[in-house]
Amino acid sequence: MWVEALDLVLQRLQKSKLDFEKIAAVSGSGQQHGSVYWKNGSSKILSSFDPKKPLIDQLRDAFSIKESPIWMDSSTTEQCKAIEKAVGGALKLSELTGSRAYERFTGPQIWRIFETQPEVYQNTERISLVSSFMASLLTASYACIDQTDGAGMNLMDIKERSWSKIILEATAPGLEEKLGKLAPAHAVAGLIAPYFVERYDFNKNCLIVQWSGDNPNSLAGLTLNSPGDLAISLGTSDTVFGITTEHKPSLEGHVFPNPVDPKSYMVMLCYKNGSLAREDIRNQCAAKSWEVFNKFLQQTRPLNGGKLGFYYKDHEILPPLPVGFHRYVLKNFNGESLDGVSECEVKEFDPPSEVRALVEGQLLSMRAHAERFGMPSPPKRIIATGGASANNYILSSIATIFGCNVYTVQRPDSASMGAALRAAHGWLCDKKGNFVPISCMYMDKLEKTSLNCKLAATAGDQELVSKYALLMKKRVEIENSLVQKLGRL
Repeated sequence: MWVEALDLVLQRLQKSKLDFEKIAAVSGSGQQHGSVYWKNGSSKILSSFDPKKPLIDQLRDAFSIKESPIWMDSSTTEQCKAIEKAVGGALKLSELTGSRAYERFTGPQIWRIFETQPEVYQNTERISLVSSFMASLLTASYACIDQTDGAGMNLMDIKERSWSKIILEATAPGLEEKLGKLAPAHAVAGLIAPYFVERYDFNKNCLIVQWSGDNPNSLAGLTLNSPGDLAISLGTSDTVFGITTEHKPSLEGHVFPNPVDPKSYMVMLCYKNGSLAREDIRNQCAAKSWEVFNKFLQQTRPLNGGKLGFYYKDHEILPPLPVGFHRYVLKNFNGESLDGVSECEVKEFDPPSEVRALVEGQLLSMRAHAERFGMPSPPKRIIATGGASANNYILSSIATIFGCNVYTVQRPDSASMGAALRAAHGWLCDKKGNFVPISCMYMDKLEKTSLNCKLAATAGDQELVSKYALLMKKRVEIENSLVQKLGRL
């Protein structure tokens, strides 16, 4: 799929008369937590691409497993438990790698493949992430995994920026050789391969800068540079992220190296049930129409009359809960106090209340876990990105629930913008011969406006923000009860 996408994109750019000769550097964004298993001998296939043939035809026999695990994988619970036990517990693993063990992370996935398909593991020469896989295609040699994306594997010592020996040894034999080395996100992976020079007329001196994951690239694309700022990406999976100067271990959320600043960290919360859950409720309750969906948001009042919903089409990451919908009505809730407030579980809401319960529920969860993770409360501002950031009604709900202004950028695909900025940054670091701050690339005006951020929604009534804080507290109580009853602690 990724090979076909690369060929297709290059063909379309070629038809648009883009002058590839003028491109000085290329980087890119890969879906985090996806992995690729190269079969023994595939390095020879990589190094001998024929420019007269499409890549897909030359790579059909290059992989030891045809369907690699991606971020939607939930099959590695036992391996997660084993990894945490190997290092002394979940918090110790978070201290070491930046996250406790998660099913979608590549380390547990490798462990499971080694246990259940040992012949596949033995026949694997190299394991790439999606990001390093794409960089490998462009350089026609195995590219390093970059340190930022590598932190999303439960295998890397986040402080040392190197593979953790204790985890590698526990996961599978000979794993370090199959993973290769780690590299800083701003490093150059190599020159573009002759295949692309001859087939698409790239400049032979074009640099391939390390590719990284989509979430780190989004942080780079939004140019977050203040610990008081937050970004919310509303996509297939919803994410909340910001930056910090220190790593504080936690049992939820993730810490990665900052892709554009080796001295700081990126902190992130991830929710599996994002846009797909919103689309599901739209289809069920709003006649498959976003116009009707937004109309229901308009006609229902904030706080939704104390109606709270938990909507999980897929096994959720945060909180760790299985597939299922849970609806509650709070009795005696007036937004002033939780004294005397109780909850009653119900089977359904009316369609307008269902829509608001979904949107408010997702955002209240984001706020609650962000505060518990040590992110600023309230944030100085929130920058929204992703497909649903084009929905002004959702943006207005974010501003009201978090109690701060919400901004959007000119283009919602911040991951691709971040990849382009990182390509330029890597080129600049290579030219200077050492790391330089990415801010050196920006004009004063551009830097101050964070790539022309536009005010999309204002914080509004602080009294309402306080009422949402009480609703959030009650939601957390119910969530904790659900986790104790259904989830993995």
